[in-house]
Amino acid sequence: MANAEDLNAISTLHEDVYHGIHSDNGEWVDLLTHHREPVRDPVAIRGAGNVTVFGLSNRFDTEFPSALTGKVAPEEFSETLQRINSVLKKTLPVNVKWLFCGCICCCCTLGCSLWPVVCLSKRTRHALEKLLDWENSHLYSKLGLHWRLSKQRCDSSAMVEYVLLIEFVPRLQIHRPD
Repeated sequence: MANAEDLNAISTLHEDVYHGIHSDNGEWVDLLTHHREPVRDPVAIRGAGNVTVFGLSNRFDTEFPSALTGKVAPEEFSETLQRINSVLKKTLPVNVKWLFCGCICCCCTLGCSLWPVVCLSKRTRHALEKLLDWENSHLYSKLGLHWRLSKQRCDSSAMVEYVLLIEFVPRLQIHRPD
């Protein structure tokens, strides 16, 4: 029958084998972080339209960022942004009309006339997130990139805007020798 010290020694050995090793000078080297390439800062694509409803601009800038050179083709990047901008082109004019009507009737309805705009804005965000998930699963995850819609504070004020963040996903370097 094994005692508690033997079981602790076995579990410590088990953790050493799967999570890291001791180097020649006695330092602990974590294999999970040691064999990953460094992660770069995400690329932010800001709204470039002339209308913003609840922080969501009516279009995003289509200029190819230099940080993505060698990671994704400019044509693929442009097609993705065209799909995103087409969703915004379809949904945001309706949101603006409801916002205008809601502001006119706001005093009479005690603010309840703004609820349709809030719901439509949420629907637009969900449509964009669904499109970005599709893009990630079909193309960008294979390239080591991940697109997402994120809230960020504006540089010049306390207002919040939605930006597209392109994050670099770290890859495990499995072909690197021990």
